[in-house]
Amino acid sequence: MNVTTTTAQPDEFQKITELWEASVRATHRFISADDIGFFKPLVRDTYLAAVELRCARNEAGDILGFVGVAEAKIEMLFVSPAHFGQGIGTLLLRHAIGTLGATLVDVNEQNPRGIGFYEHHGFERIGRSPLDGTGRPYPLLHMRLRSGAETPA
Repeated sequence: MNVTTTTAQPDEFQKITELWEASVRATHRFISADDIGFFKPLVRDTYLAAVELRCARNEAGDILGFVGVAEAKIEMLFVSPAHFGQGIGTLLLRHAIGTLGATLVDVNEQNPRGIGFYEHHGFERIGRSPLDGTGRPYPLLHMRLRSGAETPA
C-alpha cells in the first residue's frame, strides 16, 4: 500500500474525530463512554486546530491515521483500527520526529500497547502525572526521545 503524509484541513476535522473515536474505543478501554463523549467535541473543535496536524493517506486519499505536534511534543497519534499493525503509526511517528521536530510525548499509563510502541522507537520515561490534562483519573507517563536515538526506520 502506498501511503503518504499530508497536512490535514479544517473541513476534515469531523472525519478525523471519528477516526480518533474508533481508535480510542479499540485501544483505550479504560476510558469511560461518558469521558469519550466529553473529549470528542474538544478533539474536533479545539485540540485538532491547536497542533501541526498531519494525516497518513492511501492512494485514494482516505485518512488512515493522524499525528498532531505542538512545541516538540506529540499531542496525539491515532490510527484507524482497520489499519493497526500496518506501519501507519511508525510512519506518522517518523514524520513527527523527522519533519515536525517532536521529542516528547505523554502516554496514558493504562495503555501498555502505546507505551511499548514509543519505547520501541527510542522514547524513555521521564515522569508521571496522576491525572490527565483535564484532571481526570487517567495517569500519564511523560516520555522523551532518548538522546542519540535515531528516527525510527
